[in-house]
Amino acid sequence: MTQHKSAPEDEPRVNGSANASGGSAPSDSVAAGDATTPAAQWDPLEERREPHPASAPTAAPTAEDQLSAQIDASLAQPDPLALRPRTSSVVLCVVFGVVFLGVAAAVYWLGVHTVDGQSYEDLAIMNFADTMPAWLSFGNLKSGLVIGVSLAFGAVAMLVAAARKRWWLLGQLAVFAAVAFAAAKLLKPLLPRPLLVHVESSVNNSAPSGHTMLAAAAGLMLLAAVPRAWRACASVLSTVFTSIVGVSVIYDRWHRPVDVVMSVCIAGACMMFALACTRASGMDRTGSRASSPSVQIAATALITLGLCAIAYGTYVLWQVFPGLQYASAWAAPGACAAATAMVVGFAGLVNGMVLMMRQITAAPLTRLGLIGEPPAPPRKGAA
Repeated sequence: MTQHKSAPEDEPRVNGSANASGGSAPSDSVAAGDATTPAAQWDPLEERREPHPASAPTAAPTAEDQLSAQIDASLAQPDPLALRPRTSSVVLCVVFGVVFLGVAAAVYWLGVHTVDGQSYEDLAIMNFADTMPAWLSFGNLKSGLVIGVSLAFGAVAMLVAAARKRWWLLGQLAVFAAVAFAAAKLLKPLLPRPLLVHVESSVNNSAPSGHTMLAAAAGLMLLAAVPRAWRACASVLSTVFTSIVGVSVIYDRWHRPVDVVMSVCIAGACMMFALACTRASGMDRTGSRASSPSVQIAATALITLGLCAIAYGTYVLWQVFPGLQYASAWAAPGACAAATAMVVGFAGLVNGMVLMMRQITAAPLTRLGLIGEPPAPPRKGAA
């Protein structure tokens, strides 16, 4: 039987049709895509998509545009610092308040619960009037005068806060005054004074000093209530008044040095806790906030004065320490000088710290600014 060869399967069928017609077609005619012949290697599963018209390219936002958009979005939101101080300022107030309470507790323990402390206090209170200058008595201040001036300071502070419509501040001052008064009245009967050595002064407990607490609290209230322009003057006035009362009660043998120092520290701690609770109407208005060189100078000077006076008093106590154990007469001048330095030093330190924290909590830097009015445009011909 005759077998016919079949064309290979992979041979294009178009060649066979061309040979069958008797003509030889060039191979490039197939590649050219004849209308009557399908394309070689056409895949029926291939999807043919119509090309989309090219969209117009959009310009990428510049860094300046992005920054402007961020600023606009930020300014559109309410500024939290217009309603409350910075969290760091609140934390600092609490920390300083705890430190002042710790100092008050340490001073009380060293002066009342140690033999050397009781000897020092008795030596200072019994020899203060005979050793120190007579002008430190400040005319033998009367109890009524101290109370009257303190109440006047407190009343002025409340009136100033009400006139400025600082209602939250008014509440802060009222609570602060109540807590300070309660501390002076409640701590004295609760704190014991054990009799460790023979003393010539009264064996009764006298810590803290109510008159010194009243004077210190009234001065701090005035400092916290007045506007920014008067804060530096109020802090100096408060320091002077507290120091006068503190030294006078020792001179007149009303209180021992530890009683006075303890009272100043407790008043400072209570004010620090009050400043930690500052809110919207307890702060300066955002449009009136501005940096205060007077506050910076006064706070720095008072804190420096306080630390130097405390360091000097500590040094004098270290020098006369051998004589305290036996209540030697030669140690009396040093004990009295150390007491004066400690009273003035703690009064300056507490008022300087409160002044600093009052400015920080009342006028934090916001996007509305510590700037007040915008700067005026430069004049023509100005250099």
